[in-house]
Amino acid sequence: MADRSRTYRTQAVVLRHRDYGDADRVLTVFTPDRGKLELIGKGIRKTTSRKAGHLELFTHVSFLAAQARTWDIITEAQAIHSFRHLRTDLDAIGQASYVAELVDAFTQSEDENQLLWDLLLLVLRELDAGVAGRQGEEETRSGGEGSGVLMRWFELHLLGLVGFQPEFFHCVHCGEDLQPVTNYLSIQDGSIFCPRCGESRAGTEPVEVDVLKVLRYLQSRPWTTVRGLNVRPAILNRVENILYRTLINVLERQLKSVSFMRHVRR
Repeated sequence: MADRSRTYRTQAVVLRHRDYGDADRVLTVFTPDRGKLELIGKGIRKTTSRKAGHLELFTHVSFLAAQARTWDIITEAQAIHSFRHLRTDLDAIGQASYVAELVDAFTQSEDENQLLWDLLLLVLRELDAGVAGRQGEEETRSGGEGSGVLMRWFELHLLGLVGFQPEFFHCVHCGEDLQPVTNYLSIQDGSIFCPRCGESRAGTEPVEVDVLKVLRYLQSRPWTTVRGLNVRPAILNRVENILYRTLINVLERQLKSVSFMRHVRR
């Protein structure tokens, strides 16, 4: 009975991994019931390993682990969804890496967050389905507006779930409803000021009506509603710029996956 109590089974998405020793691999995963975990896969870099294919990056996997002193040991693993279409597209790989890096950066060890788990799986499924859909069409363009909207929607909902939700509906200083005019953004505060409070405030910049509309819409709607949204490229680029700088301000560091995505775009 004591041995049984030292094992547990859960689902996870593999966020990142690193090689360890001659044949092992340390994996950082996010789970629905145990939050972020760091575990070791013994011998999974061997060509004969049965677990290796089930523990690739971004894989949705069910595993059995045994508690140990340094890292818990993965003893069994079975892929639930490998997102195989996603893996054939460089742009989608870059976006999945970005999503995984953000989930990793914004979570602490063993800090359970079921809603964040649901968000992570939803985005990976959408990226995978988007690539599959493009492969079934004559036009084989990579990425596109749809995935850009998905990434911006993900960023906003991630910020909300981890306690850094920007305020886009009321002036962060006076509390008044923001009107459909040019308001003022403060990246440092992660929120918007009305013209009266923000125009002469240091560190603010004008934010256009259409940009604020898109930010509000993405923040307040479920993906089932947002999925069909069409946004002009100039507006979407401005939204992307605002959200990226907001994330960097919160994290106080750059994101490694962004350089890869920019390289793919070029």
